[in-house]
Amino acid sequence: MRDMGGERVQEAVAGCVALLRTAVDRDWKTVRAGRVEWDCHATAFHIAEDLIAYAANLAGRAQDAYVPFEITLDEGTGNEDLLHVIETTGALLTAAVRTAPREARAFHPYPFRSANREGFAAMGVAEVLLHTHDIAEGLGLAYEPPAELPEFVLTTIFPHVQPGPDHWRTLLWATGRGDLPGRAPVTEWRWRNNLVIPTDRLTLQGVTPASAADLRSGGDGGFEWVEGGPFEGTREAAEWMMKAYEGGVHRPEWGLFVLVRREDGLAVGGVGFHGVPDDEGRAEVGYDLAASARGHGYATEALRTLSDQALARDDVKQLCAMIEDTNTPSQGVATRAGYVRASVEEERTAHEEQDMDRTLRLYVRRGQSAAA
Repeated sequence: MRDMGGERVQEAVAGCVALLRTAVDRDWKTVRAGRVEWDCHATAFHIAEDLIAYAANLAGRAQDAYVPFEITLDEGTGNEDLLHVIETTGALLTAAVRTAPREARAFHPYPFRSANREGFAAMGVAEVLLHTHDIAEGLGLAYEPPAELPEFVLTTIFPHVQPGPDHWRTLLWATGRGDLPGRAPVTEWRWRNNLVIPTDRLTLQGVTPASAADLRSGGDGGFEWVEGGPFEGTREAAEWMMKAYEGGVHRPEWGLFVLVRREDGLAVGGVGFHGVPDDEGRAEVGYDLAASARGHGYATEALRTLSDQALARDDVKQLCAMIEDTNTPSQGVATRAGYVRASVEEERTAHEEQDMDRTLRLYVRRGQSAAA
């Protein structure tokens, strides 16, 4: 999957500036920008503020807060010069995204307190598209960005939003700026950068819909893999995740995670859930490794950490794994991660309820409340 983050930022900024340049002779300070509380001049400056803030955090690898600085405009800065500021800050974010290492992460408060380079690019593009829309609405200008830009934003930082037939209008709806047939109006919203869970030797990196789509189609999902990766199980999991996303039921905490080795940044396998927990607090897990990464305990380490985190939640009572009767290495992974073979009755019930192959064996790990 070719990194498109920097190109997307550049394209979004160019479209913004080209449109607003057609109205530089207007008084932006006396016109409210669409549905936001700022005037058009303040909203344009806000675009520049966001772009430079994201560039600074990513380039400086800020970990706990935004880099403590702010930009100001010289007194009397006109509309044309303000557009130059947007172009400049956009170029800085573009450069930060293009030069950041694949594994770089930096602070952003919502929802998991960090973002990678694609996340910062998507946030920057979102700010440009949405606030250009606000300004255009205030000034009475027609604006619609190329479809690939809102699609990039939606599939990178809006994984919880069911895709619609039109990416741009879906993004406007998801951010409280428009309506979609059959969907209730949005009054509160947040984007969601991917979740990353650390272990001793790995990071479990949440897969975005953009990455899952690429994995499903035979790509690398934006990861650098060890020899033989990604394995077929990871591609199948990406297919399941995309079905959940397209159905509007995907939630990042209950999706697919890629196992990335800390020592060299290489992806070695996948682990994740088959969906959100059911009404009784049960969820199914799955995992695999590239053949060249097996025998080092990576799958056990990942499964144990992911399971610990899930079972710490009040709404999760039990995790289960269905494993082929002949797959003793996978059964060993589950056992070492704290799972036990289910009773004959539990296994029979699972086969009947899910219409599953009788050669599959059920392993379970229960939370403390369920075990009690």
